[in-house]
Amino acid sequence: MDLALLRTFVTVHRAGSFTRAAALLGLSQPAVTSQIRTLERQLGRPLFLRQARGVTPTTMGDELAHKAAPHLDALVEIAETGLDDDSSLRTLHLAGPSEFTAERALPALMEMPGGEGQGFALRASFGNAEETMEGLAAGHHDLAITTAQPRGALLTATPLCDEEHVLVAAPRWAARIRAGRLRRKGAHALEDVPIVEVHESLPLVARYWASVFDCRPAASGTVIVPDLRAVLACASAGAGLAVLPRYLCAEAIERGDVVPLLDPVIPPLRTYFLVVRTGTLAMAHIARAHAWLLRAASDWT
Repeated sequence: MDLALLRTFVTVHRAGSFTRAAALLGLSQPAVTSQIRTLERQLGRPLFLRQARGVTPTTMGDELAHKAAPHLDALVEIAETGLDDDSSLRTLHLAGPSEFTAERALPALMEMPGGEGQGFALRASFGNAEETMEGLAAGHHDLAITTAQPRGALLTATPLCDEEHVLVAAPRWAARIRAGRLRRKGAHALEDVPIVEVHESLPLVARYWASVFDCRPAASGTVIVPDLRAVLACASAGAGLAVLPRYLCAEAIERGDVVPLLDPVIPPLRTYFLVVRTGTLAMAHIARAHAWLLRAASDWT
């Protein structure tokens, strides 16, 4: 059986789409369709059911993928590493949100044990969840950190950690927003307070308002900056209130630069995931980084 046909089959099985598999393989969609039909003729059984949006594997397709995929992944690993199994020659391409990757993931990876640090070269890139997932699926990244859990068989996600969100403002705003009034009036007590956020849609504030106050924020953003570290700097300078991850603002709270405005019984949380292309944890350098980040995350509070 032609290994190229099997490789195309496994890619389609994981991608759930001829179109997406073609993009991942660098082939045209008709070429992918032709290869799958050839494989189906050789086996005498259909492997996929064509649907309006993508394809669904048949029982035979699932069985073949289960048997073939691990061996193909192992062959890819051999081809990429060569006969010299020196992991120091490998490069790990990591992607994720700028703040979390810079403040959490990269420092953790720098602490990996070994005679020469983490044992592989590292390249990091930053982006939102959609950009990161697309880059991972296309093979531009090896390991991604994201708050969006992928669907389908192409990508595999493992929960990494939960991030607690805190409503904060500079002391002068906190003095105006009395905690008792805030508890009584809820979000209405904050309607005249400027908002600092990362996007016009107020993603963090809106999530906090929905979770704690069961409503949407009435005000729009006064200061919009595309990085949570810049949001913290602006809030510390008195620009207005902000919703921030606790890990990012804990030191500023200790210094008194910002003050938590509320202490809800159940604070809003956001889950981060470690995501890889299915099968690539067979590669030693990706598996080591993946395992180390999961271990490091157990100490993050």
